[in-house]
Amino acid sequence: MTGASKLQSIAPIFQVANLQRAIDYYTRVLGFELGWTAGEPLDRASLCRDSVEITIETDPAPSRAKVYIYVSGVDEIYSRAAAAGAQLTVPLADRFYGMRDGRIVDPDGNELHFGEPLDIEK
Repeated sequence: MTGASKLQSIAPIFQVANLQRAIDYYTRVLGFELGWTAGEPLDRASLCRDSVEITIETDPAPSRAKVYIYVSGVDEIYSRAAAAGAQLTVPLADRFYGMRDGRIVDPDGNELHFGEPLDIEK
């Protein structure tokens, strides 16, 4: 592919049944900060941590989404989530594909995979 175009980042949009519950979960359990809210009544919000942004929007019958987030310090992130009561559906472990990762599911069934590359040059 040629040209000057370049993908810069991705910001997933998760549907949730209860916006305030989701904001609390992402800030308290996963360490995100509230970026903005919108709607009358309030029905959307942006949650940010470092260079990752997740938008949440209310839906009475939310569909589930999945996202893989590349991180540094995956053990710390996973430990914090576990201590805060997160639903850890895949334990943190070293994988055959060169990542150390695990999966956390939010209260609405959205799956967040957190992983970092293994140091394979030993």
